[in-house]
Parts: sequence; structure tokens; C-alpha cells
Amino acid sequence: MSKTNKTEHKKKAMLKALEASLGVVTQACKMADVGRTQFYQWMHDDPLFKVAVDEVQEIAIDFAESKLHKLIENGNTAATIFLLKTKGKHRGYVEQINTASDVQPVLEWNI
Repeated sequence: MSKTNKTEHKKKAMLKALEASLGVVTQACKMADVGRTQFYQWMHDDPLFKVAVDEVQEIAIDFAESKLHKLIENGNTAATIFLLKTKGKHRGYVEQINTASDVQPVLEWNI
């Protein structure tokens, strides 16, 4: 097997491992027997590999969102608040932090 074929084979194994680990790079590297430095070098040098890795990361986010929705369905208030704060900003679900510049001074008159 040529070096190019071996590298492509390792990249495919790495992508499968990333899927299995839900995008956890360290775990996937161990599963595919690929060094982290090599993985990040591939990410830097191979735009198609980077796109494939990014797609796996999106799958991992989709999985986490599905778990979040299940928590919401089960009445988890914290999960509901989290979703609204992150995805409902355009509807006004934002936290406001009052800073010193937001506070109006109170004037007191001593007569």
C-alpha cells in the first residue's frame, strides 16, 4: 500500500472514530491509532478532511440538542431556560447585566 493510500485509509478510520466518539478528538485518535498532532496537521493541510471533520462535529451538536429537547419534554426547567437563552435571543430571551453605567445616580437632598 502506498503512503498516500495508507494516509487516506487512516483519515477514513479517523472520521469513523470521530463519529463513534461524537467528535471527541482525543478519544477518536486513540481509537484510530492516530496522533493528535497528525490529526491537526491533516485538518490544516487537507480542506476536504476538515470539511468532513466539521460535519461530524455538527452531528455531535445535533445529538446534544436532541438530548436537550428530551430534557425539555420531561419538564426540566433549566434545560428550557438554557434553550431560550441560546436559541430564543431574537425573541427577547436574553439576560441583561447591569453595569455601573446602566445605574442612574440617586440624588439626595439634605434640608
